[in-house]
Amino acid sequence: MTERKPIESWLTDMDGVLMHEGIPVPGADAFIKKLRDAGRPFLVLTNNSIYTARDLHVRLSRIGLEVPVENIWTSALATAKFLDTQHPGGTAYVIGEAGLTTALHDAGYVLSDQDPDFVILGETRTYSFEALTKAIRLINDGARFIATNPDNTGPSPQGALPATGSVAALITKATGKDPYFIGKPNPLMMRTALNTIGAHSESSAMIGDRMDTDVLAGLEAGMETFLVLTGLTGKADLDRYPFRPTSVVDSIADLVDRI
Repeated sequence: MTERKPIESWLTDMDGVLMHEGIPVPGADAFIKKLRDAGRPFLVLTNNSIYTARDLHVRLSRIGLEVPVENIWTSALATAKFLDTQHPGGTAYVIGEAGLTTALHDAGYVLSDQDPDFVILGETRTYSFEALTKAIRLINDGARFIATNPDNTGPSPQGALPATGSVAALITKATGKDPYFIGKPNPLMMRTALNTIGAHSESSAMIGDRMDTDVLAGLEAGMETFLVLTGLTGKADLDRYPFRPTSVVDSIADLVDRI
């Protein structure tokens, strides 16, 4: 087996790795501090498209995790980057929050419900019947269907919440059209992240708490992968998957010395 190059750049998921239900995971602050002190290129990734990078910077700062805005990469930013390269200066009907609409505006997109080039579905806590009906009709009329991420559920203190993947399935059932999902596990999310920090997959690592998104995305992008057991995937779940992470560790605290 070919020996991998030393890890020079790090990508890490946010929820379940650095924090859990708004509380920092022990060791997360030391991990981020060591990355910054060592000058290592890194990004904190999230499939959640609700918040802007600036919003997330503030939210992380409030719990003691100092992550600069430029070190945060969301599925909304990846979606805007993708559309800017595929169809620059286009129009879109958007179901989502400020994280998505701001990213699209910054990429030069015009948001419109009049014959848009794309219907873009993102995360929101206020999905409306009217908005979904509009999206379905626009897709039936020829708009191309994009979704920020395929997650079927999201976490909350009260339990699981329906997320983008579940709502996308509703639209697909009504239109017969599948969306193109941008976020993890699409390796496109990882490659745009790596390009953002000038990193190469052969010398980069991905840390995540989910086998089906984080580890799979890192694996398909050609990166070293670390599964932490502070989130959704437990040791008992590993045998359900036909692939493996490079390493399994208890938490991100176990990776501080790898930097």
